[in-house]
Amino acid sequence: MSAKKLNIVIAGATGFVGLDLIKFLSNHPKVKIKYLCAQKNIGKKIQYFDKRITKNLPKISKLKSVDWAMIDILFTALPNGESQIISRTLVNKKLKIIDLSADFRLSDSSVYKKFYGREHMAKKLINNSIYALSEFSKNKLKKFKIIACPGCYPTSIQLPLIPLLKKNLISNKNIIIDSKSGYSGAGKNLKKKFKHKNIFSSIHAYGTYKHRHISELDQELNKASNTKINYVFIPHLIPTFRGMLSSIYLELKPGVTVKKVFKELKNFHKNNYFIKINPLNKSIGTENVLNTNFCEISICQLKEKRKILILSAIDNLVKGAAGQAIQNMNIMNNFKENIGIK
Repeated sequence: MSAKKLNIVIAGATGFVGLDLIKFLSNHPKVKIKYLCAQKNIGKKIQYFDKRITKNLPKISKLKSVDWAMIDILFTALPNGESQIISRTLVNKKLKIIDLSADFRLSDSSVYKKFYGREHMAKKLINNSIYALSEFSKNKLKKFKIIACPGCYPTSIQLPLIPLLKKNLISNKNIIIDSKSGYSGAGKNLKKKFKHKNIFSSIHAYGTYKHRHISELDQELNKASNTKINYVFIPHLIPTFRGMLSSIYLELKPGVTVKKVFKELKNFHKNNYFIKINPLNKSIGTENVLNTNFCEISICQLKEKRKILILSAIDNLVKGAAGQAIQNMNIMNNFKENIGIK
């Protein structure tokens, strides 16, 4: 790559994910933020929404004001459905779209309709997109125009599970996934989505029957195994702004030990900068990953010899969203994977 910086646009700039994107990208040595776009608060400075951002950046503008001829990458941190509309007008241009919504995560548009309750509006572009969990898609990103970043829950779950399923080390039955997320994962309209009382001082299970991320997990977990994966996924909202901890209960295949699982995960992720595998049986939380792009994983032996617990901790807004999007951008452009998000 030449020394020329990439010109970027961030759409959905004032949301929680958009603000984290701006915080990191405003200090990224290889990019220049040309536009910060939103539907409201046109003309305001981004510091009005987030005092962490100290650089002098463009004021909030509408997407229609963008001069696309000069743009290399569009980051879309928008509500589901918006990126489908935008991509139809931009797909023939030189730019790449890095999408943080669910719009291009699913390869089957009928599954999208089932889980998101609407017709997919850019079905022809699904083949131009890639489901891009950075650690699993490094060698494929350059081939696609639309980079679909995974959801936060699926990111925390797949990073430890996919390698074990591929190696056939764990039973594909009775997997229990108990995930807890800070309330920022629900976005700025938190109180419209969750009507229960004391939302900022209580724990709440939700989406117990058909959480939207199940569609994503079904697609990717079944792809990693030769047989259908039988699992239960229960997400919880906890009274903290950011952070996510997934507790995954598994049964080992006959003859497989917890040490073998540990060795396999350690080996699989040995060259993945942002994945940290802890010593066996270490209890972990989110304290080490907050405001970082790291995923911290711990494997614990349970009382029953063939039962294990895997703990996976991320920051839902960073590794689960903005940080992974930037990681994908870095990989796609032959930058060091951790540049701008160390």
